[in-house]
Amino acid sequence: MPRSSRLGLLGDPDFGRLFAATALGQLGDRIIFLTLPLVAIATLHADEFQVGLLTATTTAGSLLVGLPAGAWVDRMRKKSVLVGTDLLRAAALLTIPLAWWAGLLGIRLLYAVALLHGVLTVFFDVAYVSYLPHLVGRGNLVEGNAKLSAVRSVTSIGGPAVAGPLVGLAGAPATLLAGSAGMTLSGLFAATIRRREEKPNPVPERPRLRSEIAEGLRFVLHRPALRAIMFSDALFNLSLVMYQTMLLVFLERTMGLGPFGIGLVLSGMGCGALLGALTATTLARRVGQRPVIWLATLATCPLTVLMPLARPGWTLYAGAVGLAALSLGGVVRVVAQSSLQQSLTPDRLLGRMAATARFVSSGGVPLGGLLGGVSGSAFGATGTLWIGASGMTLSAVPALLWWHAERTRPSRGCSRRSGIAAGTRSVSCPACAGRP
Repeated sequence: MPRSSRLGLLGDPDFGRLFAATALGQLGDRIIFLTLPLVAIATLHADEFQVGLLTATTTAGSLLVGLPAGAWVDRMRKKSVLVGTDLLRAAALLTIPLAWWAGLLGIRLLYAVALLHGVLTVFFDVAYVSYLPHLVGRGNLVEGNAKLSAVRSVTSIGGPAVAGPLVGLAGAPATLLAGSAGMTLSGLFAATIRRREEKPNPVPERPRLRSEIAEGLRFVLHRPALRAIMFSDALFNLSLVMYQTMLLVFLERTMGLGPFGIGLVLSGMGCGALLGALTATTLARRVGQRPVIWLATLATCPLTVLMPLARPGWTLYAGAVGLAALSLGGVVRVVAQSSLQQSLTPDRLLGRMAATARFVSSGGVPLGGLLGGVSGSAFGATGTLWIGASGMTLSAVPALLWWHAERTRPSRGCSRRSGIAAGTRSVSCPACAGRP
């Protein structure tokens, strides 16, 4: 891979194209993240339960196609999946402003578009995780993930900062045009990547889809590192979605913020994410790639209680700092654990590993949306933020227990004396056999 040592992977033209596609796609995604709920809240005047149901439909794709998506993606060229899903998502989003202008926009159409967008996003994300090792090589995974996380963080700042004023000027439905444009440009940039991707084996030579799915499940569940990361993510994502479902409701109805103010708060989260991306590689090297996965969660998630403690005035700034800390820790954790997951998985199983991990870790996300809506109706937005903050903090436990077990087990290739005097022939440790 010819590249400038000063620029690192950015000196490689094909990675640069993926970097640009990621920037544009994530800019569109961040605009959608803010704008789609605001269509429900501000334009359609949805109640708390309807907002929660919208979140559930947005994320239900992980349950509907989460497991078969990995097997299907492993049968395809990953770049084709990235391009196709970007363009289809862009087209689906266009229906919302068109229906609004025609006077036909309703909550049911919003649910339908959110569901379709979510299903396509599952395929995109599985292909994205599977494509990176092919493009940059396994030795460059931490650098590649860190750089892509950095550009995602920058768009987390710019997306809400752009979307907030646009919603104020043109309305939330019309602002989705900008999100659709970002998705379209992302697909077009990804299509220009020149590195040839080997075509997977022909379908007749492959086992049945059910067997391929089962193989991916066994691979992930039988490896302690992958299993612990997956269950930590499951609890974190469920709690995060509960928190996020009521966050916009809290900011608009409790704190009295308009679209511009909400955009500024979410941009602050992007600043935290950018700092996390810039420091992720250094932290993983100094603290250790494995312990930083749970340390990042424990160090930052408790600060999210600053938001439900906030009241109109200066305490809102403290709440925004807590959200920025959440984003910082989240990016550090994701960079470390994504690189670990990719490094432990053979090429032929990358799609199924990503899909299995996503199915389990994100399968509870629709439930989180529903629970967020129910909790918001029962306890209010403030109470739901407290519940979500507690769950995100506790999500460090599975990864922490795995890390502790790793430390107390003999490492690969270690020796046990087994009654043999020191200095004599060592005995291979059977407890380490097959350990990742």
